[in-house]
Amino acid sequence: MTKFWIPVLFWAGVIYSFSTLQVEPASTISWQDFVVKKSAHLVEYAILFLLSYRALLNTTKLSRTKSAFIAFLIALLYGASDEIHQSFTPGRGPNVRDVLIDGLGAGIAWFGLWKYLPVWPRRLKNLAKILQIS
Repeated sequence: MTKFWIPVLFWAGVIYSFSTLQVEPASTISWQDFVVKKSAHLVEYAILFLLSYRALLNTTKLSRTKSAFIAFLIALLYGASDEIHQSFTPGRGPNVRDVLIDGLGAGIAWFGLWKYLPVWPRRLKNLAKILQIS
């Protein structure tokens, strides 16, 4: 059971460690740096969603939909708590926009699961036929 939650906790720790880093004030960073940082938010919380979803599916009797919803809430609430944590880091502060971006990252991952996971086995079979693996 815990083997599924260890990656979630590890990844939450990675996100936490990024939040402790001091950054330049927003007025001095370039737009490219801004895009990279916001993209990092998307990816960080998409990964947190996927790890949480996997842990919930394997350690509870929840349906896939309920597991996805709870994983989304975990990512969103962790994003909110991360912004509160940043208010105690010199040079940083809480930003509601970042919480929304975190939620968007989790939402994109959820959409990817809903849209693409059901067709992956078929696509892998087709690829195996093309590559003459099976």
